[in-house]
Amino acid sequence: MYRQSMLLITIQTYTKRNKSQDSGIVEMEELPVPQNIKISNITCDSFKICWDMEPRVKERITHYFIDLNKKENKNSNKFKHKDVPTKLVAKAVPLPMTVRGHWFLSPRTEYTVAVQTASKQSDGDYAVSEWSEIIDFTTADYSTVHLTQLLEKAEVIAGRMLRFSVFYRNQNKEYFDQAREVHGNHMLPAVKDNSGSHGSPISGKLKGLYFSCNTEFNTGKPPQDSPYGRTRFEIQAETLFNPKTNLYFGDFYCMYTAYHYVILVLAPQGSPGDDFCKAKLQALDITNNHFLTCTVDEEAGDGALVFRHAQDVILEVIYTEPVDLVLGTVAEISGHQLMSLSTVNAKKDPSCKTCNISVGR
Repeated sequence: MYRQSMLLITIQTYTKRNKSQDSGIVEMEELPVPQNIKISNITCDSFKICWDMEPRVKERITHYFIDLNKKENKNSNKFKHKDVPTKLVAKAVPLPMTVRGHWFLSPRTEYTVAVQTASKQSDGDYAVSEWSEIIDFTTADYSTVHLTQLLEKAEVIAGRMLRFSVFYRNQNKEYFDQAREVHGNHMLPAVKDNSGSHGSPISGKLKGLYFSCNTEFNTGKPPQDSPYGRTRFEIQAETLFNPKTNLYFGDFYCMYTAYHYVILVLAPQGSPGDDFCKAKLQALDITNNHFLTCTVDEEAGDGALVFRHAQDVILEVIYTEPVDLVLGTVAEISGHQLMSLSTVNAKKDPSCKTCNISVGR
């Protein structure tokens, strides 16, 4: 029954929803206008739609026309080409009907939809109803199923694991002055920006602090350059990452360059951030994954922890709780502030085959 109710569609594009301009379509008042339209079961690339119809004319209806459009965004780039409206033509199937298609539905996007009923005539023309009212809806974030697909793609290119000992966070000097003077010596979590995959469930929702842990291959130490400022806070890895911390996979993306980024979330067990991640993200085994590990050094025999990070991806680690500056050190780096490498609100390259999955971008 589910297979029968899936929408089989032919996509046609129209610049206007004007019946008088649609060749092969004739008006017939007897066909009912869809009423009381309901949208349900919304995912990042599908939704179900149903409406009320008069029973007496159901047998005459052979097709549904669905007009689907992205909602106007006042902040959209005025130089970017406008999305062409999409008209979906579907054979009449039992309602509710599933509309699915990553080539015309994107995650976290506002759409408008309207419906016509149609009856195909013997000469191939269609008799159609008036258009229904226009309904608004917003597609959902990636589900854990989609995140698992991203995770599996990221694992392919993560590379070998290198040892590290500190997490670090670069900002300008004024940021740390404010942490001391206004926030009681604490760096406070902030809502994650919109960088990375458009469907990421943590963008604009999860609060945290960004840290890095990647090291230079030849020195084993953090690099001396940073996109985010020349003042650096360093903290021993064990302070943020230990057996009482849960680790989650958050995203995998690139920004039209050869570099690929993996977002991970560190959340102390039982914290509000941990509760959020349990419901939204894919948990990782802290002792055995492809990106960031914390294990006991069995050779030393003293219970010391050993930390490793993936060599071939840039890790962005979000820690979900406030961090006291007294737990680490603040100092100026000797390198440069490479602004071009910043990922703040960076948009994912939708054409990259390495880091995209087929459910929108």
